[in-house]
Amino acid sequence: MSSHRDETVRRLAAPDIAARKGGVPIVCLTAYTAPVAAALDDACDLLLVGDSLGMVVHGMPNTVGVTLEMMILHGQAVMRGSRKAMVVVDMPFGSYEASPELAYANAVRIMKETGAQAVKVESGPTVPATIEYLTQRGVPVMGHVGLRPQAVLVDGGFKAKGRDEAGRALILEEARRTADAGAFAVVVEGVAESLAREITAAIAPPTIGIGASAGCDGQILVTDDMLGLFDWTPKFVRRYADLKGEIERAAQTYASDVKARTFPGEAETYYAKKS
Repeated sequence: MSSHRDETVRRLAAPDIAARKGGVPIVCLTAYTAPVAAALDDACDLLLVGDSLGMVVHGMPNTVGVTLEMMILHGQAVMRGSRKAMVVVDMPFGSYEASPELAYANAVRIMKETGAQAVKVESGPTVPATIEYLTQRGVPVMGHVGLRPQAVLVDGGFKAKGRDEAGRALILEEARRTADAGAFAVVVEGVAESLAREITAAIAPPTIGIGASAGCDGQILVTDDMLGLFDWTPKFVRRYADLKGEIERAAQTYASDVKARTFPGEAETYYAKKS
C-alpha cells in the first residue's frame, strides 16, 4: 500500500455527517487496519474504529477487555490508511463512565494521538451529561443506544432491545437525551423496525442503524462480518463476500505448491549475476 496521501481531498467531519439527516443514507463500516481502511475509504462516509476489534481482531469473548491503548493503536492505523471518510474511535469500557472529567481526558488523548475526528460512547443512563461535557469542550461525540455491547455482562448476552413498551420508552428517552446533549449522530443497534423509525423521526441528529432496519438515516456493519470472515454472523448481517472461504482456498493451494516444490518457482527466485 502506498503511503502517499492526497492532501487536496477534504476529510468528512461531524457537520457533514449531521447535515445528512433525512437525505442520502450515510454509509458506514468498521475498520481496524490501514489496508482495510484504504480499501473501504472511497465507498464510505464514516469509518468506525469499533471496540468490536477486541472480538474481531483479538479473539476476545466480548468488548469489555478492550483497552484505551488498543483503540489508539488501531485508530492510528485507520487514519493512516484513509483520507476521505470521517474516522470515529470508540471509547472502550471504563474510559468514560466514572466522570465527565475522565471521559474528557481520555477523549482528548484519543483525538490527539490518532488524529480522528470524533469519539463514540454507549449512551447509558448517566452518559448524556458526559456527552454534553465533551461537546462543550470541542470533542465531537457519536452516541449509541439500544443493544449496548459494553453492557453485555449486565444483560447476560447480546440481546435485542426495546421489544416491550417499557423497553421502547427507555431507549427512546435515551436517544432523545443523547441528541439533546449534543451528539452529532446516534448509532441505533438491535431494536425493532418500528422503534428505529420512531427514534429517527424524534431526534435531530442522523441515526446509524445496525440491526435496526432501513428506516435509519444510515447503516453500519462490522466489516469482517459483511465480508464473510466468520462461520456465523448475526441475523441483521448480509454477507457480501466469502473471504474466509477464499483465504482457506488460497492457503490450501499455497500448501500444495510448497509440498510439491512448485513454489517458489523461477519467477519468484533470485539468481546470481553472470560475471
